[in-house]
Amino acid sequence: MQSTIDILKTRRSVKKFNDKKVSKDDLENILSAAVNAPTGMNAQSPKILVIQRKDIIERFSKWNKSFYPEELQSQLPVDFDPFYNASTLIIVLADKTFNTYVEDGSLVIGNILNAASSLGIGSCWIHRAKEEFDSLQGKELLKVWNLSENYVGIGHVVLGYPSDDFKLTDKKIKDDFIVYLDDII
Repeated sequence: MQSTIDILKTRRSVKKFNDKKVSKDDLENILSAAVNAPTGMNAQSPKILVIQRKDIIERFSKWNKSFYPEELQSQLPVDFDPFYNASTLIIVLADKTFNTYVEDGSLVIGNILNAASSLGIGSCWIHRAKEEFDSLQGKELLKVWNLSENYVGIGHVVLGYPSDDFKLTDKKIKDDFIVYLDDII
């Protein structure tokens, strides 16, 4: 396993996966890291939904794509898959009655991304979960899943083993990303 700092510095979004399904052991390790993410007052407001059935992932992908702005949809290929043909989809929801629900869910997603990277599994945070679960269809799904309507979408994470042609690239860091205030104040 890589050191934690190396993982944090080298994790990149993967948008091209091979067909191999994420193993049960790897998935359990990733989910164990996810549930150990810090949450405000340890309230554990998020819910983590896991899907590995290809047909269900494809339905969620089409649904997600329907929330793209029209001008962007018209620029994409008809067969564009916002989930990049990943073998695993994780949806993170959080209970909006907690003041820190967005932060809680985001930290869960961060742990998922970094844990996956430590295991050599590719990942990518996919947006539009908020729009999905704010919709009538999303509210109906919450009912079907016996979840409170207080749950809102924070994000999706797609997981899979990177394709053979995936290349780790250096991240270009903006010069003003860090500002030291000691000399300014």
